Amino acid sequence: MEYEAVIGLEIHVQMDTTTKLFCSCRVQFGDEPNTNVCPVCLGMPGSLPVLNRKAVEYAIRAALALNCEVHRESIFARKNYFYPDLPKGYQISQYEKPIATNGWLEFDMPDGSKRRVRIRRLHMEEDAGKNIHEGSKSYVDLNRAGTPLMEIVTEPDLRTPEEARLFLENLRNIMRYTGVSKADMEKGQLRCDINVSVRPKGSQGLGTRTEIKNVNSFRFVQKALEYEIERQIRVVSEGGKIEQETRTFDPASGKTYTMRTKEEAEDYRYFPDPDLQPLLLEDSWIEEIRSSMPELPHQRLKRLLSQYGISEYEAKIFVQNKELGDFFESAVKHYNEPKMIANWLLNDLLGLLNERQVSIEDSPVSPEGLAQLVRLIKEGVISTKIGKEVIKEMVQTGKSANQIVEERGLKQISDEGAIKGIIEQVISQFPQEVERYRAGEEKLLGFFVGQVMKATKGKANPKLVNQLLREALKG
Repeated sequence: MEYEAVIGLEIHVQMDTTTKLFCSCRVQFGDEPNTNVCPVCLGMPGSLPVLNRKAVEYAIRAALALNCEVHRESIFARKNYFYPDLPKGYQISQYEKPIATNGWLEFDMPDGSKRRVRIRRLHMEEDAGKNIHEGSKSYVDLNRAGTPLMEIVTEPDLRTPEEARLFLENLRNIMRYTGVSKADMEKGQLRCDINVSVRPKGSQGLGTRTEIKNVNSFRFVQKALEYEIERQIRVVSEGGKIEQETRTFDPASGKTYTMRTKEEAEDYRYFPDPDLQPLLLEDSWIEEIRSSMPELPHQRLKRLLSQYGISEYEAKIFVQNKELGDFFESAVKHYNEPKMIANWLLNDLLGLLNERQVSIEDSPVSPEGLAQLVRLIKEGVISTKIGKEVIKEMVQTGKSANQIVEERGLKQISDEGAIKGIIEQVISQFPQEVERYRAGEEKLLGFFVGQVMKATKGKANPKLVNQLLREALKG
């Protein structure tokens, strides 16, 4: 029997606010433990939450970008559970009445087909703190407690591990383009729980699902799903039964392991938070946010292709990596040669930065610096070959292309007289090769070009060298 997987995702996205969801404590990754805390996020008796307006704006913006219906009224609820990193003994979330529902996200598959995944709900909630385990001791850092999150829940519309990974990559891109989150998984700004079950292919029923908690990279999401789907198919094929449970993924072994049996929503005893009024949104505010929405990834792709005439492959790379796309567009503003700039950026600068493990945001070569290099090549001041040496030095030293070319005397020789003189010397050194060329061995032209370039240390204009050599070798 053939089986198929049914996959749904619950994604927690940290909103890029400067302060927490219900208090004015700073949100800052990597600060000293327990320094960004106050009576509200520590859950002290008598302290009262005050909702962060910017977080609500970001939630609306994300909901609109995901084609959701934004509700004029939503309610905050208390999700009750006991855990050391949850000082109040409950988490403020949204349950029965979330801020947005019924959305969708469409994305391209590698074969060119489109997939649309429905978004069941998007709601706001506060983050818990962080437990740190060292040997036999455990520590609690509450800096993260109260950080504003969006939880985005999909319908079980995904069928393969690859689809799940691509969905998440596209979702992260939308979060970055809208400015609502940096969505950096390494800093815990985007975390994913996976719900997965298997069923006979073609059937409509749903099998018993397991949940894989807190998978922290897109690659691991795909790997965890590959293992878990295979495990479930094996269990079912052998006549076994899937237990509804929460599992964890171990990247070292590539396997999922049981953590605990799955809680149901009732276990959390949700009820409306008595300290917070229902959230009522005015139509005018929602429309104001809608009208100020930034360009989304699919819109940028369309514009890059029409505005710059670059290839779809290049445009997709610039869309998928927003910072790289921004770098490209900034460089083109300084020198309008988009195809050449795209080529040097993707094939040369990016490779050199990757070797040094430097991100495009920290590049020692600025967009203006890359544009200047491309101008020197395009205008024939230096050759492409010299350009490759120059860009290496730019990355190593942070110097400008102009400065390197001046200091090292790398300007291309385009003086016909000078090049003719060198050609005459080369021809006189290799009389036998000249005879063979004139007898019809035309591939020897490359040999002569090489000799001239060697004599000029690569600085002669290659086009001119080719042209003048052909003339000189006619005899």
